[in-house]
Amino acid sequence: MSNKFFEFLENTLTPIAGKFAAQRHICAIRDGFIGAMPFMIVGSFLLVFAFPPFSPETSFGFGQWWLGLSKQYFGEIMTPFHMTMGIMSCYICTCIAYNLAKTYKLDGLSIGMLALMTFLLISAPMEEGALPASYLGGTGIFTAIIISILVTELAYFLHRKNIGFKMPEQVPDKIRESFNLLIPALIIILTIYPINLLVQHEFNLIIPGAIMAVFQPLISASDTLPAILLAVLVAHVLWFAGIHGAAIVGGIMAPFFLSNLGANQEALAAGMELPHIFIESFWSFFVTLGGSGATFGLVLMYLRSKSAHLKAIGKLSLVPSIFNINEPIIFGTPFVMNPTMFIPFVCIPMVNATIAYCAASWDLIGKTISLVPWTAPAPIGAAWGAGWQINNAILVFILIGINMVLYYPFFKIYEKQLIAEETKESEANA
Repeated sequence: MSNKFFEFLENTLTPIAGKFAAQRHICAIRDGFIGAMPFMIVGSFLLVFAFPPFSPETSFGFGQWWLGLSKQYFGEIMTPFHMTMGIMSCYICTCIAYNLAKTYKLDGLSIGMLALMTFLLISAPMEEGALPASYLGGTGIFTAIIISILVTELAYFLHRKNIGFKMPEQVPDKIRESFNLLIPALIIILTIYPINLLVQHEFNLIIPGAIMAVFQPLISASDTLPAILLAVLVAHVLWFAGIHGAAIVGGIMAPFFLSNLGANQEALAAGMELPHIFIESFWSFFVTLGGSGATFGLVLMYLRSKSAHLKAIGKLSLVPSIFNINEPIIFGTPFVMNPTMFIPFVCIPMVNATIAYCAASWDLIGKTISLVPWTAPAPIGAAWGAGWQINNAILVFILIGINMVLYYPFFKIYEKQLIAEETKESEANA
């Protein structure tokens, strides 16, 4: 049965996953989120300053000073947040369209600007001289993805059919490219915009609101423990088959992560209970400690291994693992198609997810309110993401200990195999 399972992974699942990972729209969405990430990280970082991790009744001098400062300058502190996380769908829409246009060898900047114009046209209709921002943040992410792909595909269709203004060759390229946007812009204004007006007048709802209503069941389902375990399982089975599972599953889950994060931040600003648990920081700092497979505890055991191979891999992997980069241990062990390490590699992250989810549900740890770089060391990133709650960091150390206990029997079995091979090789050389 194990041979048939490995043959299925190698001959069926790996080619399918490889094609899926290389699909141009999936890649554009993934790269679009990555391109918008710096703005969202900066905005999230400032949110922590606006909401200090101290009780209003604290007697700690530094805490009182911080609370007073944040209250006095709340508007000034939150302005950068509103201009980054508050309108993150604008950045995401532009970046996805840019990356997708590049795959079609179109002018990325022009297509990105056209997608942004379309997104604003239907998501922020002007009211009394102001643009409402209700759907420019996390609630507009799915609309941003759809619009960016739709606009780029429209521009590519017109380009492929050679529909556009014919300009003399003497006209500079930049001017020619700008004029090529006229027809798709007119098509959008004459089609999508009237549809948005119709929906608005008939149902008192604009297109982004309708899209969010459609995706709401999926968003709610994504924050449940079964959905989290399924995502963890798929990501690690793909890794075991030699496919970067975190990149594939992370690309699919990114809209849900950011939508959940935006909802948590809105609830924080309104003084309400935070509704969501499953956000990128939860995945990075609780589920996959040290990288996919939750291998940080295993690295620590490798450092004291009697196998020369594992000890060398442990030394090589220690520093990267602190920053959640574990390709050295994944490919150095190796984990890919390694039946001895399959069970712990797949199951231990699921154990971490279950423990952390229950802890968050029971309010033993804080839920995420801030987007943190996934390369932050896990105890720091877990505390930072929840507004510097120390309980989150404590849980990280507990999980590392649990992971070491669970990995230990499989580590000893694999170590024994390698020691036997190393002994044979040494005797042969002698």
